[in-house]
Amino acid sequence: MEVERPKPKKQIPNDAKKVFSGIIFDIYQWEVEGYDGRKEIHEVARRHVDTVDVLPITEDGKLILSKQQQPGLDPFIGFFGGRMIEGESPLETAKRELLEESGFEASTFELLDAQNPIEKVDWVCYVFLAKGLKLVAKQSLDPGERIEFLRVTFDDFMDLVSKPNFRNRDTALFLLQAQKDPARWNEVQAIFKP
Repeated sequence: MEVERPKPKKQIPNDAKKVFSGIIFDIYQWEVEGYDGRKEIHEVARRHVDTVDVLPITEDGKLILSKQQQPGLDPFIGFFGGRMIEGESPLETAKRELLEESGFEASTFELLDAQNPIEKVDWVCYVFLAKGLKLVAKQSLDPGERIEFLRVTFDDFMDLVSKPNFRNRDTALFLLQAQKDPARWNEVQAIFKP
């Protein structure tokens, strides 16, 4: 499955200068002339690697969410996932992260969405639905992860996406916007069926 990376909301021009290089982000700055002729500095962070989220769906139509705790964050509910490894495709990351964080393998992965969530950050988050699940291993979590499973119906899931502790806000917005268009909503609901 080839997945095309969406363009960032704000392009970093070729003449931009890297002013900071961190573990996860690099910061770029460049001068821009405003509409009134004055100049100002624009700045964008570029994430070193994109991220992938995975939402597993069981044969009986339950969605498996993660209840997570990580150092420095309030507990949250969300999808399984994490950072891509350099050279890894979004699908390869989805498979690896699902296995590490849940112990599941899936026979099919469907790309639900690929977004550049923040205009000031060159970063894409790919969201996959995983179906045909088979538990093949124990969780293999990072030292800063504590993950429990939360199995919910689609209706319960739609209630959770509007809660303050739901982490995947861009997917929540995607779903809530789809609800406003009956044809699109029927398509989305069909995608979530096992």
